[in-house]
Amino acid sequence: MRGFTSPLCARPWRWLRNVAAACLLLCLLLYHIPDRTWRGAGLLVFGAHWEKFPLLNGYYAGIRTLVPSPHHLDNSSSRGLADSDRSSGLKEQDVDDRRVEYSPHKWTVGTQDCFLDEARTMSIPKVYSYTGVPQHHPDPLHGSYRVLGLRDDVCFDKHGRLDVYGDITDSAPENTWLSRAGTESRPASEGPEPAFVDWTAVDWAAAQKRCYKDNSHRFNPPKKAEQAKPSDRQIVPRQAIVLRTWTGYNYTSHVMMNLRALISEASLASRGEYDVHLLVHVKNNSALFWEDKHLYATLRNESVPEEFRGLVTLWSEKQMELIYPGPFCNNTLNKSGMSIHGVYRSSHMPLQHFAQTHAHYEHFWNWEMDMRYIGHYYELYNQLGQWTKLQQRHGAWERGAKYYIEKLHETWADFSKLVAQENVNMVPGPVNFPGSKAFGSHKKDQVLGANPKEDADLITLSPLFDPNESGWYFDKDITGYDTDLPMPPRRVAIIAASRMSRRLLQVMHIETVEYKRSMWTEMWAPSIALHYGLKAVYAPHPVYYDREWPLATANNIFNAGENGSSGGNASSVFGAFEHNHLGSTWYHNARFAGELWRAWLGRGSGENAERKGLDRMCLRPMLLHTIKHE
Repeated sequence: MRGFTSPLCARPWRWLRNVAAACLLLCLLLYHIPDRTWRGAGLLVFGAHWEKFPLLNGYYAGIRTLVPSPHHLDNSSSRGLADSDRSSGLKEQDVDDRRVEYSPHKWTVGTQDCFLDEARTMSIPKVYSYTGVPQHHPDPLHGSYRVLGLRDDVCFDKHGRLDVYGDITDSAPENTWLSRAGTESRPASEGPEPAFVDWTAVDWAAAQKRCYKDNSHRFNPPKKAEQAKPSDRQIVPRQAIVLRTWTGYNYTSHVMMNLRALISEASLASRGEYDVHLLVHVKNNSALFWEDKHLYATLRNESVPEEFRGLVTLWSEKQMELIYPGPFCNNTLNKSGMSIHGVYRSSHMPLQHFAQTHAHYEHFWNWEMDMRYIGHYYELYNQLGQWTKLQQRHGAWERGAKYYIEKLHETWADFSKLVAQENVNMVPGPVNFPGSKAFGSHKKDQVLGANPKEDADLITLSPLFDPNESGWYFDKDITGYDTDLPMPPRRVAIIAASRMSRRLLQVMHIETVEYKRSMWTEMWAPSIALHYGLKAVYAPHPVYYDREWPLATANNIFNAGENGSSGGNASSVFGAFEHNHLGSTWYHNARFAGELWRAWLGRGSGENAERKGLDRMCLRPMLLHTIKHE
């Protein structure tokens, strides 16, 4: 009788082949499932390497640990907070002495102050910061204050930042420094009680119009009779900050405080340089509000608090179908399954139309309701605009595709030199490709311009990466391009928040209405700028992480793409490795952004409560996304 032989022993090579094929199939399957699906189901399959990095507790050190910026210790010292750091530190009066009004404006003679009321008696609210930084406050992993010209030697607590815009005393009552309960007096370090403002009596749209009228000489070119006279007056381009919201949106007290801060600091404090608008998506496609002014008013009044109603422009997907009629053919791959006019795929369409009807603005900030800024809005917008204006066109696309890790890459000049070494062939201007409409319809010299210090047509707040082979979920969602030809070159910036010039939006509008073309919303503006040779710059604002990343590891992960960039191959952090952003303050699903914001408000989770110091937090200026709730 013959002995039993295992099939594994009888056919070892076939067995190994089948196992290898199964492993390869599993890897391919996991690669093509977007990482947001894994995390959404709590299924980050193999865990995450960065979860083993030590937590950075220095964010929670508290305001009584303030030190002058030169004495500040960096991330490497912030793994733990000693009991002495928690229990001792500055006295209340010492903290109060460091509290100063924060005003980043530099005004020329002839500009006029702006007010909240028509009688011009209610001055705009004052924002306060503290000189110095809490000891052990971490440094950003990528991005830079110094490069953009933002201050990193001050910090903001919730009272100095938000008290003037509403009531925030309903924070979690962990101690008297985080919230004030009952009749307890306000600590001196928090400053005097802000003046009471009846916000229901404020009309922000009217305040913006008065502000512009009082300072219109800054923005309007001189009349013909005055042009012959010598003048050193510079015309300031006006900009719109457009927030995308929708019917049924919940305007919580914190949302309204953020809106008041945005209008007060960016519009009124800039003396008319910016206007804030609300672009409200009407979800009911049967509501033909553009044909009925009474319906328009009803929808506006039902959807937006009274103080902001004058800022509203309504739009709907049905309206976009009329403005951008089809047919939209040759869709390559619509993974979302949504309509080409849907807000999920094409949130750029209503902004394109908005630019058509608001041609007096030179630039349009596409802003989102779930973003917050700990800092002064005017300083943020102004520095982003000024810095990008100074950036050279040559190499801008290549620099914009790479994360700038200041402690590793050192100066911006060193970083630029490295990028030039990594990229032999840089984008020279308009990128020609089969089927391009840019060549022949626009002269190269008209598009490129001759001014080395010209405003950027596109400012993004995330890298401008090449989605090709990156694993990014929507990389092939393009419409209107000949499918018999190679796919056009494309660029993407995750999170649609960006600044677009009127020129860029005009080209996007023409491509949509005349050529019936479009792409996924985060890919459309960058790709059109690439095709037409418009100036596009990624502004490396400071982005923080909840854990202490080794610098070399961070560079190997975030710049693992083609030619040392963030995209262009399967190692990109925008596909299967997207989870690396979860612990950050800036990404479409950055969970740490919300955790840090709520902790700063004094509403931290139980996990945060164990890590916090005994007093309220004071954070450097930082841009946060996404904040889904307070």
